[in-house]
Amino acid sequence: MLMPTGPAARLSEVRDTGAGPIMMTTLAGAKSGVSGKVWVWLPPQYDDPKYAKTGFPVLTLYAGGQSAGYNTWTDDQLPIQEIDQQLVAEGRAHPFIMIMPVQNLDSNESKALECADIPGQPKIGTWMAEDIPDFVRANFRTLRGRDGWAVMGASTGAFCSAKLALQHPEVFKAAVPIDGYWNPDSPLWKGHEQERQANSPDQLVGAGTADVRMLATAGGANPYETKLVKNWVAKAKTPTTVEYYEQPGGKHLTSDFKKMIPTALEWLTANTAGPESD
Repeated sequence: MLMPTGPAARLSEVRDTGAGPIMMTTLAGAKSGVSGKVWVWLPPQYDDPKYAKTGFPVLTLYAGGQSAGYNTWTDDQLPIQEIDQQLVAEGRAHPFIMIMPVQNLDSNESKALECADIPGQPKIGTWMAEDIPDFVRANFRTLRGRDGWAVMGASTGAFCSAKLALQHPEVFKAAVPIDGYWNPDSPLWKGHEQERQANSPDQLVGAGTADVRMLATAGGANPYETKLVKNWVAKAKTPTTVEYYEQPGGKHLTSDFKKMIPTALEWLTANTAGPESD
């Protein structure tokens, strides 16, 4: 395990849940120059004296839509914190530290940054892949190496989680993209086709360079989506491994993303390291 390195960030409580408070800070990234909101949830075990010398796995969660100034994993639409603690009590999931950042700095979809360093735009890809992990290690007890680090997201957040894991296998071991798309399509890529391709999960999954594990899901009620996800899964080349899960009757709706939470947490628990003490 790794003890926090500091400096400590100023965190303010913004919402209470049945599994403890969600806190928020504004992270000014030293490497990216990007400043954005990050929400944090610590499992109740984190402050239990029995775990005082224990490091915890980290799950970063990305939302659907533009996610500028909000993250849907912080509200009761997607109560992943309560579900995690229920599964922990049943011995089916790790108690994860959950990190929930914004994904964009502008609500206008024509300015979508797609979790990437688009030339001439804020380096939000660096903020996500480097500054946020640095922030987590500075403030919380974590695990040494990448085995306790994962990303997950739905819709646009699925794109982000798949892309970040494939681009940064040195940081993340596992990812769960829920009902995702795979080709960057922001208007900001215009004139930068080479860079767009380099940030495309459709290209990255078949490169055979990222030793990561993924669970890609699709809603069974949407034939277009199931075909899109299945075709993407089929492109994976070792050492990348991608499992496919089809949610029976699932639609591209937050209410169905919610139903996916237990499956996703159990899969992540099976594919990441749990709490560890030295």
